[in-house]
Amino acid sequence: MPGDWGRSVVTIGVFDGVHRGHQRMVRRAVALAEHLGLPSVVITFDPHPDEVVRPGSHPPRLTTARHRTELLGDLGVDAVCVLPFTLEFSHMTPDEFVQAVLVDRLHAAGVVVGENFRFGHKAVGDVETLRQLGEKYDFVAEGVPLVSNGEAISSSLIRRWLADGEVGAAAEALGRPHRVEGVVVRGHQRGRALLGFPTANVESPSFTAIPADGVYAGWLECTQSPSPYEGQRWPAAISIGTNPTFEGVERTVEAYALDRDDLDLYGVHVVVDFAVRLRDTVKFDSIEALIEQMRRDVDEARRLLSE
Repeated sequence: MPGDWGRSVVTIGVFDGVHRGHQRMVRRAVALAEHLGLPSVVITFDPHPDEVVRPGSHPPRLTTARHRTELLGDLGVDAVCVLPFTLEFSHMTPDEFVQAVLVDRLHAAGVVVGENFRFGHKAVGDVETLRQLGEKYDFVAEGVPLVSNGEAISSSLIRRWLADGEVGAAAEALGRPHRVEGVVVRGHQRGRALLGFPTANVESPSFTAIPADGVYAGWLECTQSPSPYEGQRWPAAISIGTNPTFEGVERTVEAYALDRDDLDLYGVHVVVDFAVRLRDTVKFDSIEALIEQMRRDVDEARRLLSE
């Protein structure tokens, strides 16, 4: 932290997805900071604490660390601290965490967390623990319900929706379409050479939350700089699955930018946003039947996205 960092208002959480519940909590912290005339700070963690405490249990990730930080910044916070979550860190008692992070480094005047917040070794601390430590170290603490329109929201619930292909429900809870990002790699190139629909084969980072196999309507956007396509966003038909018509075994995410067969995106970082699920993945009896269905998928994607 900067040596001259003064007092601040802090909010703490993994914030995977930065969903509407998270947004409510962060906005409360920003409002409290503005009331006190102090900067607002988000503390988040990387990697996910579950992977450190229970190796092999890393949940599917709704947002990359960079995207999460961008979303938090859009909510008006002044700073984001991404703390490396280590086994040693997980063994800190609630008092040690509060003193080392909130008091000694961030000089917290206020701390806002979710009402189900747990912290400290073996998650022994809760919101009431935080309030008691606030009295000891001179800060106020409050817990905020992670709800939207009166309904509880959690990252785990959104992951379940995505696993079932319910991208519309996930988007409603997130406040935006679910996003998968990665680098475009070379696949079998059937889309361009055989099917007439050249697709971007997106290789995403480990633990990315990929929706269920199926065909979706959404958007493909180039985010890499420099690139001739930087900032361009195209309506897209998106396929997730193993390409069963061709006896495939590797699960892929492929996006076809509607009516664009001139794009060269190999090696470029892109994002894919999911709007609507069109259908399940199906094995077709012939390539001709597959092509005919793809034409219908593209027409339906175009119609839905234009609305």
